[in-house]
Amino acid sequence: MISITEIFISFLKLGFTAFGGPAMIVYIKEMAVTKKKWLDKENFQEGVALAQAIPGATAMQVAGYVGLKTRGIIGGLASFTAFGFPAFLLMLVLSFLYSKTHSIPEVISLFTGLQVIVVAIVANAFLSFAKPVIKSTGEIAVAILSFILFMFKLNPFLIIIACFIIAQIIFRDSTTKKEQALKINLYGIGILLVFIFAGLFFLYFIDRNLLTLALIMMKIDFFAFGGGYASLPLMLHEFVENFKWIDEKTFMDGIALGQITPGPIVITSTFVGYILYGFSGAVVATVAIFTPSFIILASLTELSRKIRHSRVFLRGKRGLLASFSGLLLFATVKFSSAVSWDLIKLCMVLISFYALVRRVNILYIVIAGALFSLYAMH
Repeated sequence: MISITEIFISFLKLGFTAFGGPAMIVYIKEMAVTKKKWLDKENFQEGVALAQAIPGATAMQVAGYVGLKTRGIIGGLASFTAFGFPAFLLMLVLSFLYSKTHSIPEVISLFTGLQVIVVAIVANAFLSFAKPVIKSTGEIAVAILSFILFMFKLNPFLIIIACFIIAQIIFRDSTTKKEQALKINLYGIGILLVFIFAGLFFLYFIDRNLLTLALIMMKIDFFAFGGGYASLPLMLHEFVENFKWIDEKTFMDGIALGQITPGPIVITSTFVGYILYGFSGAVVATVAIFTPSFIILASLTELSRKIRHSRVFLRGKRGLLASFSGLLLFATVKFSSAVSWDLIKLCMVLISFYALVRRVNILYIVIAGALFSLYAMH
């Protein structure tokens, strides 16, 4: 039997090199299927398909899936936590440094340039996300509707729900397979839920602000279909536009920092939590942003083949992914409007965008942009 310690250490090592988001799935497969033979190829592919279909950061979900398949809930928690821990640790350090230095002129110049890079990153994320998703006039219509509704500042969560419902009407060719009854072993999930509710109950009495932070992050994660990037516009809506707890510039700085850490871009939640409530905020925000998606993953792991053939699920997935294409386009427009454009910044965004399209490693782009910003904007 595979030990929990081996699972944890293996994914911890991977986590320290987890740059590139979903690209890490290749390396998880190489470790879990080719080298260690924990899963066969077909089983692993089922996990990838499931991770892409449910909310949450895709690579994190695949890591959790491997642990769940090998050692159940405990194994899933071990792989999921270990894979994300390096990103949390580094983001915590960067958030601390940012809070102490962000008013220094050199640091202002640095982040002014990195905001431009963020615009290129989100624009490229929109194109990369939309290209495999928008395949019909129905999906184009849902994406445009989603974008327009976001521009009118409707609640993003209501828009997502509306697009899911609309998808049931306009998409009629998702599957012809017979749907099967779903049966879930609730024992391990039940224990996990008890701990989660106990934690929320604890926060209720200790610090209501931390409880609110946790609930917002959990809501964002629950609706973040399409990977980690889908969570960014939702965070923008909640923390910048709705509650106004942080400003747009600070949030964009957090995204930039998220790009120089390993792991998913959703680790920006650690930054948001730290800026708001220090170390305890960072811990609560990070745990909360990954909790709902892990619960969903654990619940559906044994049902991956069945859930993939559900008519309601497949139609809804098409609508959700199309709506998130509109959401990412809206985020691109929103972030662009926050930048004071000049010729240097325009050249930076175009070069960065071109490099991203040409698949240059995003870490290199961020580092190069940071160095250029210090030279050209100071």
